Amino acid sequence: MAIKKAELTMELIRKALFSFFVCLLLHLLCLSSALAGEILREVVPLERNHVPLHLERYIEKDGQRKQPLLFVHGVTYSSHEFDVDYKDYSLARYFARHGFEVWLLDIAGFGNSGSVGDGFLPDSDYAAEDIASAVQYILQRNRVSAMDVLGWSWGTVTSGRFAARNPGMVRRLVLYAPIVAGLGEQQGTEPFHTNTWIHAVEDFQTAPDGGIDFRIVEKPVADTYLSNAWRNDKTSSPNGGRRDLLVSPDTRLIPTADIKVPTLIIAGSKDPYVSPALCEEAYKTLPNRDSCLEIIEGAGHAMLIERPYYRRFREKVRAFLSK
Repeated sequence: MAIKKAELTMELIRKALFSFFVCLLLHLLCLSSALAGEILREVVPLERNHVPLHLERYIEKDGQRKQPLLFVHGVTYSSHEFDVDYKDYSLARYFARHGFEVWLLDIAGFGNSGSVGDGFLPDSDYAAEDIASAVQYILQRNRVSAMDVLGWSWGTVTSGRFAARNPGMVRRLVLYAPIVAGLGEQQGTEPFHTNTWIHAVEDFQTAPDGGIDFRIVEKPVADTYLSNAWRNDKTSSPNGGRRDLLVSPDTRLIPTADIKVPTLIIAGSKDPYVSPALCEEAYKTLPNRDSCLEIIEGAGHAMLIERPYYRRFREKVRAFLSK
């Protein structure tokens, strides 16, 4: 009888230990998953022409090696556009959770980068050199020879010129909402642009009353975007890039024929700044056979945060970059 009791006791101890280790393992797995999902943000000091440049890194803490990817902003607002941190709308955090080390750069005079005395100084060619400085730093830090770059709006002009001049530094290029040609000549452009709510609204699809169409963009998304704009970009931004864009529609702004790397041109059919026909024309001049053209029907200029289109947009970009 004593032997049977001892055997029963040992069996209970074994079961208790087994349950304990199972619970411990599950706890460790949950902890590991939580840590893996955490996004680390780091601001890296960078300077060019004695102007401090804001360069920010987003990376998931899971110990895995990542593919570096730089986002380049447009001419209205700075790189916070890529981190609209509401629900799952942040493009930066999405790519950080899908195998990329994401970098955001503010061109000189924009956002959190240092100010410039002459608002015409950071034009498209100047901005291309800011991009080159950032990419060179990122490549050296990661000990790789090439990386991915995505430009939005004016960022397609600046990143396109950078890629044409530095093909060895770029693995794949995404031209999102490309400003292929001039938007029309305009006289009297001042060195600095006065940022207003109206200019911010122009990035969104509008309702019949002229306001933001909240059927396309969720109101908290628009509010987050605009709040970031007022906080980071305040009331003015340099006009060198805008002056470059406000030229004859016959002027081609992106040297697509000189871009040797695989390139994705992606745009929305309802983007007021982009012509699908010009996108098709630009695509045909790209020399790399791995290049692609995507026109998303119904999407606008800010489709990266448009409710019906943002997931389709990022999936197409990710599929291209993952080839």
